Amino acid sequence: MLVFSSVLYAQMTATGYVYNDTNGNGRRDRREPGVAGVSVSNGVQVAVTNASGHYELPVGLDNIIFVIKPSGYTIPTDAHNLPKFYHIHKPQGSPTLKYGGVAPTGRLPKSVDFPLIQHVEPTDFTALIFGDPQAYTEQEIAYFAKGVVAELEGVANIAFGLSLGDLVGDRLTLHNPYIKAVAKVGIPWYNLMGNHDMDYDAPADSLADETFEASFGPANYAFNYGNAHFIVLDDILYPDPRDGKGYWGGFRKDQLDFVENNLKHVSKDKLIVLAFHIPLQHTDEDAFRNADRQRLFDLLRDFPNTLSMSAHSHLQRQNFYGREDGWRQDTPHHEYNAGTTSGDWYSGVSNALGVPASTMRDGTPKGYAFLRINGNQYTIDYKVAGEPDSLQINLFHPKVVAQGRGTQAGIFANFFMGHEGNTVEYRIGDGDWRPMHYVEAPDPAFLSQLFQWDMADELVPGRRPSNAVNSKHLWRGNIMTNLPVGEHRIEVRATDMFGRTFTQQSSYRLAEPVTIP
Repeated sequence: MLVFSSVLYAQMTATGYVYNDTNGNGRRDRREPGVAGVSVSNGVQVAVTNASGHYELPVGLDNIIFVIKPSGYTIPTDAHNLPKFYHIHKPQGSPTLKYGGVAPTGRLPKSVDFPLIQHVEPTDFTALIFGDPQAYTEQEIAYFAKGVVAELEGVANIAFGLSLGDLVGDRLTLHNPYIKAVAKVGIPWYNLMGNHDMDYDAPADSLADETFEASFGPANYAFNYGNAHFIVLDDILYPDPRDGKGYWGGFRKDQLDFVENNLKHVSKDKLIVLAFHIPLQHTDEDAFRNADRQRLFDLLRDFPNTLSMSAHSHLQRQNFYGREDGWRQDTPHHEYNAGTTSGDWYSGVSNALGVPASTMRDGTPKGYAFLRINGNQYTIDYKVAGEPDSLQINLFHPKVVAQGRGTQAGIFANFFMGHEGNTVEYRIGDGDWRPMHYVEAPDPAFLSQLFQWDMADELVPGRRPSNAVNSKHLWRGNIMTNLPVGEHRIEVRATDMFGRTFTQQSSYRLAEPVTIP
């Protein structure tokens, strides 16, 4: 009889209303109208509300029902600015897990309703993007709060924030301190799951997000803002289906079914912004399952305005996918692989705030990004934590060079948001502008930081940074030595993929050559 009851219990229909919560009390009052044409999902299927705001969806024993926020409405947030757009339905709770997961939710309510509040929503807006806060300890949460969040508290004119996974570093009890830290920014904040946010003792990939769900809600969801449609996905397959060990980048079929069902109700003129943790990768299937990326690309073939955002690598890169990679359009698909708020995992010497500098292995300083959307077009700005907005290029070169003698030393420009094909130029003093040459090599400025550790006579406080890797946004120019003895200004200008030009200045000194006696 118990088995029979469970089967009946599993074959239920969630029903309810999406309504305009005109008095903001979070309850559907008798005179509050329903909102028609709003998508609601159980994580796979998507229903659209009728003229009364009513919907129906099938549910089983493990579903999160959520509303896909339409443009022109806000959704409630909790005391920590987390959007409350979902209802967890797990009558039996999560399986036994180290970090608990979701407690039993009991029976499905008679009506699962979702409040919206109507307001004027601009099509020109900005979102704040964090990559990998990834704190392993309470101390690292404090570094994150002091080194990044503190300078953003009370930030104005930002619609919402989004963290691109690895919110913490395996200790899922740190999700709550992370939530409290980010809440101080003071804006609605969305989150997605990274490989360090998973339940590693989960018996199946579909259950690896149980503790994440308890803290943040669904790991796969969508929402609209202005003329942009955001799709947030968990792209970690765990355990790795190839050998049952570790993890692999990719999507389950039910996740891509959700994307497909969702996009049926999205206008083709929207900007589609996809957010996930592991980059899509197109050179090595050891990192990402090719078939999953291909199905995703197939689903996007009729949407001309798209962007993907990822993190995970603790580097900063602009990835482009063309027809040779399975993209179905002539204009390549852009994936912004964002730099991280933890930088190189909270390594390096401490800055003036007492926070590890954490410069990333490609020479990108730790920081965060502003996604600026105008209609269905976008630009992205990277902000180095603790530095002025104008710092977009870091220069490295000798401080002094022998006048009149050739040198194999160079002027290196690390253009943090750059990529191969950008125009980067330099000039000495008021001389002619000359092209700098793109190189894929370790950033010498970052190597110089490593030498501080490797050549020190005494232990340096903190943790040595990771070894350098080739930067994907590094340019080189020659040093001119046929100029008069004295100080000479270096000026570099770089134009990004959005047509904007940034500059940086430095100087070097030419001195009389010193001969060996």
